[in-house]
Amino acid sequence: MDTALGNNTGGPVKGVSVHIEKLNKSFGDHHVLKDITLDIRAGETFSIIGPSGTGKSILLRHIIRLETPDSGQIYIDGEPLFVEGAPLPRSYRSSMVFQSSALFNSLTVGENVGLWLREHHVCPEQRIRGIIAEKLAIVGLEGKEELRTSELSGGMRKRVAIARSLAMEPDLVLYDEPTAELDPITTDELAETIVSLRAKTGNTTIIVTHDLNFALYLSDRMAMMHQGEIVEIGTPAEIRESANQIVQRFIRTTTKGIHGG
Repeated sequence: MDTALGNNTGGPVKGVSVHIEKLNKSFGDHHVLKDITLDIRAGETFSIIGPSGTGKSILLRHIIRLETPDSGQIYIDGEPLFVEGAPLPRSYRSSMVFQSSALFNSLTVGENVGLWLREHHVCPEQRIRGIIAEKLAIVGLEGKEELRTSELSGGMRKRVAIARSLAMEPDLVLYDEPTAELDPITTDELAETIVSLRAKTGNTTIIVTHDLNFALYLSDRMAMMHQGEIVEIGTPAEIRESANQIVQRFIRTTTKGIHGG
């Protein structure tokens, strides 16, 4: 399910910067992340692309502190995440929308969206109901509070997961393979939903995806990973025009586009 870190006491949303410095992670003999260094600016939509098995999701799990690096550091607005014995930074909130959406089928749409708010007693029940309605409207699911999640299409489940994430008022939102198992039309709809959020929130968004065209459509900037390393960073236009042979090979293998792109 969505994971919240940082300040959970409310307050205005702000984009946060993410600086990753020489991050390394191995599982046994498999060196998954190799000296990853990356700067993500406050308020931008940043995609990490590459084929499956390149370490993208493992990197995302480090940013949300679900994994601990063997060496290196991640800084959120200049505050280190991995300091032995030190508490988590409390100056920001983050949430992650997992690939599976991870909704509770025993709960209604509204109950899923409001789950974190109720568990953490963030505000009175009347206000929670208002937040649920507000976030569902943002993702195009106005009035769907009473539906069971088992009745939803894959695209609607993704949007409910996004609404649940937004209910936390996160400063940093992370998406792990958001287009997984979605058809092209639903992928387009999800892309439009995420783009529209840019105008409504000031948070920083990080998207991990193997779907190049989805990333090109959404992103302010992008990084490509290959065999555990960052091989290219740039705007969508710069990625398209990259002379890097690994990037060009990845582009050539992509055959399906968003809005014909």
